[in-house]
Amino acid sequence: MPLTMTREVFITCAVTGSGGTQDRSPHVPRSPRQIAESAIDAARAGAAIVHCHVRDPETGAPSRRLDLYREVTERIRAAEVDVVLNLTAGMGGDLVFGPPDAPLPLQEAGTDMIGAEARLAHVTACLPEICTLDCGTMNFAEADYVMTNTPGMLRAMGRRITELGVKPEIEAFDTGHLWFAKELVREGVLEAPALVQLCMGVPWGAPDDLNTFLAMVNNVPDDWTFSAFSLGRNQMAYAAAAVLAGGHVRVGLEDNLWLDKGVLATNAQLVERAAGIVERMGARVMTPAEVRAKLGLVKRAPA
Repeated sequence: MPLTMTREVFITCAVTGSGGTQDRSPHVPRSPRQIAESAIDAARAGAAIVHCHVRDPETGAPSRRLDLYREVTERIRAAEVDVVLNLTAGMGGDLVFGPPDAPLPLQEAGTDMIGAEARLAHVTACLPEICTLDCGTMNFAEADYVMTNTPGMLRAMGRRITELGVKPEIEAFDTGHLWFAKELVREGVLEAPALVQLCMGVPWGAPDDLNTFLAMVNNVPDDWTFSAFSLGRNQMAYAAAAVLAGGHVRVGLEDNLWLDKGVLATNAQLVERAAGIVERMGARVMTPAEVRAKLGLVKRAPA
């Protein structure tokens, strides 16, 4: 592929995620106030978009509670700093099987499978500018856990997101996910041009070697917008790789806890580091207003 470096780049900060990182760093935000404050700090550091999950304020465990999403949304929208709000819609598709010789019944601990409307309840209530759509099923890290997103479920969720006037960010963990995303656009479930996040290095999806990354990039239609990230130590390398490949950047504590070896990061520090990489490459970091114009987003007023 020819080198088509992006000259105007937006940065997404994935603020907290739903992984078991809450006890591995004191900087991983738990409460709605902490999540919102960390998102606002990331916006001040240069993030045009903040991607938010919510967690139980006491335990830090991932949560789908609507009241937590409402509080995060309201706090971010009421802030003086501008930022595009992106809420996850990835939860509610978790299946944990029993051991190989007795896979059924499903394990209660970790299994969380609900319908399309329930998975989007917080999106319907909060109306963020963007929400994610994990565009396929995947064996996800743990031995017997499956992240489940069937074609029927994705069609139902995609139609509902489109009806709400929210921009879906297609989360692609492998090339087949991009294949199905293009089918959703062909069917009219999702609108073109689409927005894609290339999720690299997440076990057991697409590995984060450059050959696989370029295969992912080459499967994104030319008129779509893509961003990309990798996990851990490769997060900043992928900030550079995404820009060189014609895309945009995602960083944040959802994907990486470290600023340097032995130095735990904050979200703002990761955004600052990524912005420095972008600018030293000769590109410019986009503002939230510019991102809205580029992606056709509708800014929501504070509640």
